[in-house]
Amino acid sequence: MDRSAEFRRWKAQCLSKADLSRKGSVDEDVVELVQLLNEREQFFTTSSCAGRIVLLDGGINGFEVQKQNCHWLLVTHRPCVKDDLIVALNKANGDAVLKFEPLILHVQCQQLQDAQILHSVAVESGFRNSGITVGKRGKTMLAVRSTHGLEVPLSHMGKLMVTEEYIDFLLKIANQKLEENKRRIERSPRNNQLFLASGPITDLKARVHFLSTGLESILKKRTKYTLSYDLIIFTAEVEKLNLIFF
Repeated sequence: MDRSAEFRRWKAQCLSKADLSRKGSVDEDVVELVQLLNEREQFFTTSSCAGRIVLLDGGINGFEVQKQNCHWLLVTHRPCVKDDLIVALNKANGDAVLKFEPLILHVQCQQLQDAQILHSVAVESGFRNSGITVGKRGKTMLAVRSTHGLEVPLSHMGKLMVTEEYIDFLLKIANQKLEENKRRIERSPRNNQLFLASGPITDLKARVHFLSTGLESILKKRTKYTLSYDLIIFTAEVEKLNLIFF
């Protein structure tokens, strides 16, 4: 079976499966992004979480909290209210940990160059911990991730270890991170549409024209790019951001 046919088979199998996540459906904040990617021939999403604030009770055997071995006391994809957190904390019998988990999105890509383009989009959108892996069977996977997570222990063996004032402080930080995460997600579909509107860009000169026109309209600042053999380095003078293209 040729690689293109095998990729189409993988995609059909993945998208036809039931959603086995705790929620059972795609989070509202990433529906547009997931749909946009799955509509493209060269991509399909295998898992996603839009970002959430979570309170976990990890038991009394230490702070190495494993999600499969803990109780979920609170899960929200929206700003967390203090009263809800306090109610959940009162249910903790072990080591309660407050976490903010930013967007995580796994995308299988048909070719490595597709993953590289999408990786650049993710980084430009603010998800700078994103990465590409290539499996033994040739599966190319992009993980879209960010670095602005939060994980703080609040109780030990059911006893609250922090003050109410500190809980207020943590919730403010967690909610700010959640809002920043949402802003980055909202940038992603716009950037994806810019990069993917014309389909795969394989011609080197076409890439140069695409970069000099499309990205300049986003960054709204004069830019410069360098062409060297089959490597394009697009240097943006905004936020000192460097996007490296294959």
